[in-house]
Amino acid sequence: MTEHAVVIAGGGPTGLMLAGELALAGIDVVIVERRASQDVDGSRAGGLHARTIEVLDQRGIAERFLSAGQVAQVQGFAGIPLDISDFPTRHNYGLALWQSRFEPILAGWVGELGVPILRGCEVVGCAQDDTGVDVELSGDTSLRAEYLVGCDGGRSLIRRAAGIDFPGLDPSTSWMIAEVEMDEAPELGMRREGGGIGPVNRLEGRGPFRVVLTERHVEHTGDPGMDELREALVAVYGTDYGLRSANWISRFTDMARQAASYRQGRVLLAGDAAHVHPPQGGQGLNTGVQDAVNLGWKLAQVVDKTSPGSLLDTYHAERHPVGARVLHNTMAAVALGSPDDRHQALRDTMTELLSMDEPRRRIAAMLSGLDIHYDLGEGHPLLGRRMPDLDVHTADGPTRVFALLHDARPVLLNLGEPGGFDISPWAHRVRLVDARHDGAWELPVLGEITAPPAVVIRPDGHVAWAGDLTDPELPHVLAAWFGAATPA
Repeated sequence: MTEHAVVIAGGGPTGLMLAGELALAGIDVVIVERRASQDVDGSRAGGLHARTIEVLDQRGIAERFLSAGQVAQVQGFAGIPLDISDFPTRHNYGLALWQSRFEPILAGWVGELGVPILRGCEVVGCAQDDTGVDVELSGDTSLRAEYLVGCDGGRSLIRRAAGIDFPGLDPSTSWMIAEVEMDEAPELGMRREGGGIGPVNRLEGRGPFRVVLTERHVEHTGDPGMDELREALVAVYGTDYGLRSANWISRFTDMARQAASYRQGRVLLAGDAAHVHPPQGGQGLNTGVQDAVNLGWKLAQVVDKTSPGSLLDTYHAERHPVGARVLHNTMAAVALGSPDDRHQALRDTMTELLSMDEPRRRIAAMLSGLDIHYDLGEGHPLLGRRMPDLDVHTADGPTRVFALLHDARPVLLNLGEPGGFDISPWAHRVRLVDARHDGAWELPVLGEITAPPAVVIRPDGHVAWAGDLTDPELPHVLAAWFGAATPA
């Protein structure tokens, strides 16, 4: 039986990102992926939000994705546009980039880090004990791991095998989605009852077209075909626009469920295995990637015995509320899309409300992930929030905060006088950087904040502490997050 420190079930965006994070920390990790290649059905996610682009920037790989996609103001709540171009971030926009292009780029980075992917193979069972997890694979083979992470989607076998409940709402609406070629020019745009038609290539504006159609029935026994698609088009538009072919056809619903726990012993969940929800707002892929970045460094420290297993409890404590909020806002967006007059009146009211600056900033910051605030207790406004990507001057020259995070190591950024703290008990784990920053500090929604003398930045880019280097709490914070002090 082959042994690994971590086995990841599922090689989609969440699994790939998690594997990259673990590899950066030097952890032995393997991905088990049932697909023979990284090819993805085109019905999957269509873009990246600002915080996800920031996360990729923190690892020095954002440009790979930016060069492949189209930068645009893509943020919206139930189809109500929300402009974030005035947000205090280098990436105050979204990126139109289909998952079918995002995944291969991310897989290329993971490949550079040397992570093996077992393709054409899937996890069919697992059982954990006090020291690890036995992972049963298709083809009558098995692996042994210290930890198993289920990134295997909404129907997660890992979640079921671990006995983790998946409470939530059953679907009330079903939509058909397809990428098609048509002989006639279709009516473009969203429809009041939901769905619509738009060009796949937003710049060129011609075919192929992406079609989304609200279905009359929720329950279905199989995948839709051309006949169903043609009938649905005629029912909605009165014509099929000379439907000639479909590159793919799929369907989705507004089911909303979340795992009761993101961890059961040595088994953890991330991405769609932990939360499924309607696609309104395009938050699924983004939430999963951010799950992975929150979990990766914590799992790495537990595996290499730097931190106790209890550090993994902070993954659920921090990410479960984020997932719950995504479920909540997508359910609200589905309600606003209901075609009856009462819901449309509410939609009109929300459109008017979101045209005002303060509501726009709050909702847009939530949907883009820029306002995520982990509850780390009372303290500086930065505590638990993303660290802004400041331009700083160091002994090695000018740089930016995100560049300091490329290797996924925590940073103690000192903006005061050098030499005020002995980092030697954590020197092999935490990087101390003496720097200077000129200018204001500004956060989305909160606005300008008082600049702290120093900050502890976790590998995921969130601030674990802010204050003066003489603060007696600083050694306790470093020990709690990054392991006990060790002799120099």
